[in-house]
Amino acid sequence: MENTSYIALTGQMALWRKMDSVSNNLANMDTEGYQSESLVFSDYLVGTRSTGRRLKENLAYTQTLGAYRDLSVGPIKETGNALDLAIEGEGYFELDTDAGPVYTRAGRFTLNPDGMIIALSGHPLMSETGQPIVLAPNEGRVTISGDGSVSTENGVIGRIRLVTFEDQLRMRRVGGGVLDAGGQDPKPVERPAISQGMVEGSNVNPIVEITKMIEVQRAYESTNNLLEQENDRKKKAYQALSGAKGA
Repeated sequence: MENTSYIALTGQMALWRKMDSVSNNLANMDTEGYQSESLVFSDYLVGTRSTGRRLKENLAYTQTLGAYRDLSVGPIKETGNALDLAIEGEGYFELDTDAGPVYTRAGRFTLNPDGMIIALSGHPLMSETGQPIVLAPNEGRVTISGDGSVSTENGVIGRIRLVTFEDQLRMRRVGGGVLDAGGQDPKPVERPAISQGMVEGSNVNPIVEITKMIEVQRAYESTNNLLEQENDRKKKAYQALSGAKGA
């Protein structure tokens, strides 16, 4: 008699996780370089203990297998700012942090007081040599070519490190549009394509996410109604059994 409730509860837990995923996507619809995330669910089959059947019956519970990111490129917006960069195709910028390198497609950069190119988080943008890119005090005009080469009026001063990974879905979200490698070694993008004066927006489709949210809410309400009906059924069964014993 408990199976129906257990199955429904696993379904509700999965719906809660899906709602969290949808809510997170909507919260980051304006986060530059953010890639929307969806969850993958599957049935978890458990054999019953009934011996009255020749063929054993299985109960299907719901389990969450994991999450996957939409790797499609978000809309490219022109800003005109020299240190705004958009990746046209695959790849991630590498940022240096105290906890190790992290990766992002969010390309809004600026200069710190020391002339270092940094992300809005304050973390330096890394070059192919594994060092931050620093402008000299007398350098004011910055040009960034499609292959990531950074030039000033004094010539080329470095080249932006653009990397990708064997399995991008193994990368783990650190926050917003920033990810860590998930234990993988980065490899350089063979044909980098960077556009200066542009930024990549979030690839979240708000209409799709709102539709998902409505579907999740309806499914949750339906499951909740099922649980209430099952609870009423159990109460009536217990009352009937108690009355029969009392008689």
